[in-house]
Amino acid sequence: MVKIGNISLPDFPLLLAPMEDVSDPPFRAVCKDKGADLMYSEFISSEGLIRDAIKSKMKLDFSEEERPFGIQIFGGDEEALSLSTKICEAVHPDLVDINFGCPVKKVALRGAGAGVLKDIDLMVRLTSAVVKSTSLPVTVKTRLGWDEQTKNIEEVAERLQDVGIKALTIHGRTRTQMYKGEADWELIAKVKNNSRIQIPIFGNGDIDSPEKALEYKNRYGVDGIMIGRAAIGYPWIFNEIKYFLKTGNYLPSPTIKDRIAVCRKHLHKSVEWKNEVVGINEMRRHYTNYLKGLPNIKEYRYKLVTLKTVEEIDEVLTEINKVYAGFIFERSPIELINYHEKCAV
Repeated sequence: MVKIGNISLPDFPLLLAPMEDVSDPPFRAVCKDKGADLMYSEFISSEGLIRDAIKSKMKLDFSEEERPFGIQIFGGDEEALSLSTKICEAVHPDLVDINFGCPVKKVALRGAGAGVLKDIDLMVRLTSAVVKSTSLPVTVKTRLGWDEQTKNIEEVAERLQDVGIKALTIHGRTRTQMYKGEADWELIAKVKNNSRIQIPIFGNGDIDSPEKALEYKNRYGVDGIMIGRAAIGYPWIFNEIKYFLKTGNYLPSPTIKDRIAVCRKHLHKSVEWKNEVVGINEMRRHYTNYLKGLPNIKEYRYKLVTLKTVEEIDEVLTEINKVYAGFIFERSPIELINYHEKCAV
């Protein structure tokens, strides 16, 4: 069992990454159904929460079925982070997470997200301010450092633990790498194996298969892993990893009936939570992976990303279900969608 403060998680938990414009309640619902152990909100601006920005407030929404659940905030000002933490606390999440990892310009170059990696003293002060403003467990998600010359994650881990965080998730890239190249888990393992570190250490970056999850678990010794891009359009990855870790065998690949059912549920929840226009638009990023592996699917996929009503999309999904009934999916690598202008993982 892994403990984050008073939160109990199973051995080697699988965490769903907080992804901007992806990790909303509809997406989290299908991931929870398929085995995610701990989930977070999309990352939320502390200043936006204080200003009562509608979009920021919406991101606080979650259901009881999602627990344990964390709200992730970001910012570069101690007072703003403290105040936003109290706002988060009012909706009773299980924990508060601080984002020190988002690499995109609009965040990092304004002294928040991964931008704080340039000033470790500031990172410590910001974290301490959040810890002191809440009775909830506080966790942090960050990267190895700002660039190749400043991979300071070992110092960061020790100092953040000292001011009271209860778990740390490390993405195995620097800010300048964005999402390019291969994630470096060696430094994540060094943090985990540091005798001073007593809190859970979760690894993040490039986990896209049950085999890789097992390999990284054994090789790097982390307490659990966080999965982001690989779950987009393929929430089954959580249960597939769990089953493989437990048995060494593969779960059967989801059938076309399975895929269409989850895709349809995701669509309807998206429309219900937002509205038809926004819900339909934001579903478009998910169809590629839901339908990955189907031959001659281009025409149907085009319809799914251009139709404007739920009824029309439902008809297309029903048609796909009939046309491809009995189709056997081959196990293949999951497409890792690359986000350069959004905070993914």
